Amino acid sequence: MTSTLSATPAHRSPSAAVARRWLRGRTDDGAWVRPALLALLGATAVLYLWGLGASGWANAFYSAAAQAGSQSWTALFFGSSDAANSITVDKTPASLWVMGLSARLFGVNAWSLLVPQALMGVATVGLLFATVRRWYGPAAGLIAGAATALTPVAVLMFRFNNPDALLVLLMVAGAYATVRAVESGATKWLVWAGIFVGSGFLTKMLQALLVVPVFALVYLIAGPPKLGRRIGQLLLAGLALVVSAGWYIAIVELIPASMRPYIGGSQNNSLLELTLGYNGLGRLNGDETGSVGGGPGRGWGEVGWTRMFDAAQGGQVAWLLPAALILLAAGLVVTASAARTDRTRAGFILWGAWLLLTAGVFSFMAGIFHAYYTVALAPAVGALVGMGSVTLWRRRSARWGTPTIAAAVAITSWWSFTLLGRSTDFLPWLRWAVLAGGLLAAAGLLASLRLPTRMAARGAIPAAALALTMVLAGPAAYAVDTAATPHGGSIPSAGPAVAGGFGPGGRGGPGGMGGPDGMRGRRPGAMPPGGAQPGTAQGAPAAGRGAAGRTGGQGGMGGLINGSTPSADMVTLLRDGAGSYTWVAAAIGSQNASGYQLATGRPVMPIGGFNGSDPSPTLARFQQYVTEKKIHYFIGDRDGGMRGNNGNNAGSQISAWVTATFPATTVGGVTVYDLTSSPGSTS
Repeated sequence: MTSTLSATPAHRSPSAAVARRWLRGRTDDGAWVRPALLALLGATAVLYLWGLGASGWANAFYSAAAQAGSQSWTALFFGSSDAANSITVDKTPASLWVMGLSARLFGVNAWSLLVPQALMGVATVGLLFATVRRWYGPAAGLIAGAATALTPVAVLMFRFNNPDALLVLLMVAGAYATVRAVESGATKWLVWAGIFVGSGFLTKMLQALLVVPVFALVYLIAGPPKLGRRIGQLLLAGLALVVSAGWYIAIVELIPASMRPYIGGSQNNSLLELTLGYNGLGRLNGDETGSVGGGPGRGWGEVGWTRMFDAAQGGQVAWLLPAALILLAAGLVVTASAARTDRTRAGFILWGAWLLLTAGVFSFMAGIFHAYYTVALAPAVGALVGMGSVTLWRRRSARWGTPTIAAAVAITSWWSFTLLGRSTDFLPWLRWAVLAGGLLAAAGLLASLRLPTRMAARGAIPAAALALTMVLAGPAAYAVDTAATPHGGSIPSAGPAVAGGFGPGGRGGPGGMGGPDGMRGRRPGAMPPGGAQPGTAQGAPAAGRGAAGRTGGQGGMGGLINGSTPSADMVTLLRDGAGSYTWVAAAIGSQNASGYQLATGRPVMPIGGFNGSDPSPTLARFQQYVTEKKIHYFIGDRDGGMRGNNGNNAGSQISAWVTATFPATTVGGVTVYDLTSSPGSTS
C-alpha cells in the first residue's frame, strides 16, 4: 500500500509550500513586492555591514563598557565602564546588554560590537516597511524604507555602537504596535507600544518618551472603541510603559550605593538624578551640572526653527525634510473631512506629529546636542515621503495632485543642490545633475497632465521614476561616503566635511570650540588613514595614533571626544602583574581609560566618568584604594580632567595628589605614576 505522503511530489511538500508562500508574500500583493522588499533589505544589509570592522572600537566609551559586561555579569547589568564596577556609563544600559552578550558569545572585537547595530538597522527598515504598507500599500512602504535606509545619519548610527540604533528600532516598533491598535482596538497592542517605549527608555532615557504623546494622540483620535474605553486603554498602556522602564530604576535606587557602581553622569550617585537632570531637563534648558559646554551661549549651536537645516545637521538628515513637510500638509488637507477613524489621516498624524515634536525639541534644546541625535527623525521623514507620495499619486488626476508632487520634487532637488554645495570638493558634478534631473522630472509630471486620460498614467511613470532617483541621489551619495569612512570617538558625523560646520571652513568642534589635533580636514569622528584597528585576539586596537590623531593619555577635548590608543610598551607595562590588582591603572575620564582597558583586557578606573567631572572616586576613596594596593598605575592627564559646568573637581584633586606624591616615568610618550612605589618627588 502506497502511503499518501510518499506519493506527494517533492515540489508539493509542506516545507516547499512554506518557502513559496514566504517568497510570494501576501496573497494580495503583486508578484514584484516580495522580491523588491528582499532587495531593499539585502542592499541595506550590504550598506550597513560592508567594511564594518574598519571603525575599530568606534565609540571606545561604549566598547569598553561592553567589554566589561562580557567579563562581569554585575558590570553587564549596571552598564559599568570597567569590570571592577567603579562607575557606570551615563546612560541606562539596554544597548550595552546587547553588545555585552554578543561579546560573550563571539569575543570582544569590532564585529561583535558593531554587527548588532547593523542588524538593528536592517530590522528598522523592514519594520518601517511593514508599518507603512498596512495602510498605504507596498510601494509606500518600499519608498519609506529606502528613504530611511539612505539617510546619512542612519547609515552612521547603524554602523556605530552608540545607543541610538536600538532606540530607533524600539520607537519604530512602538509605532507598529500603535498602528495595529488603531486597526483592531485591541488593548494588547497598546500595551506592547508601552513596553517598546519603556524599553527605549532603558536605552536612552527620556528621548524615548518623545513619541508617547504622539502615540496617545493618534489612538485617542482614531481608535475604534468609545472614548471612555480608549482612555482606559491608554492608561493601561501607560502602566505598561512605567513598569517596563521603572523596574530597572527601582532596583538600582534600592540597592545600597556601597553594593553597586557609582552612577556615571550624576553628581549624587542617583539614577533618578541622571534621568531627570543631566539626561533630562538639563538637555532642554542647558543646566547640566558636570557637562562640558552646553547651556545658552555655551557651545552646542544656535537654537531655532532652522537648526535642522543648518550646516551641522542639514546633510545628516534634512535631505527629504522639505518634501516630508509638503506631503504632510497635503495629506492632512486631503483627509480633513474624513471620519474620525480614518486610517489614512491617522497615519499622517502619527508620523507628522513624531516629526514635528521631535524636530521641535531638537531645534530648541539648549543643552548637549549632537547632530547624530537626528537619526530619530529618519523613520518619520521616510514614512511621510513614502505614504505622502503614494497618496498624492493615487489622486494625481485631481487639480492639485500632480502639481503638489511636482512642487515637492522641484523643491527637494533645489535643496539637495544646496546641501551638496556645502561640500564643494565632494562630487561637484552631482549637485548639477540632481538639480537638472529633478527639475526635468517635475516638468515631466506637469506635462503628463496634458496627455489624454488613458495615457496620463503611463506618461507620468518615467517622470516619477526619475523624480525618485533624483531626490534620493544626494543622500545616497552621502550614505555611501559615510559607509566607506571609518568612524570613531564620541561625536561622529555622516557625510563629507561641510563649510560652516565641522571640518575645513567650519568651527572644528562643538559650539565653536577648537577641535582636537588632527581633526582638520575631517568630519568629527572620522578616523585618519591608518587609524585604530582591532589587532589582538581580544580585539584590542593596534598601537598607534588614535581616531583624532592623538596618542594615548591626552586630556582636554581630545581625551573627551576620542579614546586613547596606547603604545605597545604601555600595554606590556600595564599587563605585567595585572592579576594582582583590581585595576591595572586609573585615568582621568572614561575615554582616556577606555583605550587602555580595551588594549589590555583588564579593568582601568575612569576617574570622574565621561567628562571627568563626576565625584567618583573622591580623593579620600582613591587614597584608600592606593593604600590597599588595588590600583597599580595612574596615567597622567594633561589638565587633570575637565571639570565642566559646575562639576566636581575630584579628578583635579587626585591628579594633584598623585603628581606630588609618586615618582613619574614616561612610557610611549605618556606620563605614568606607579602607585605601588615608595612616595617621592616626581622626576
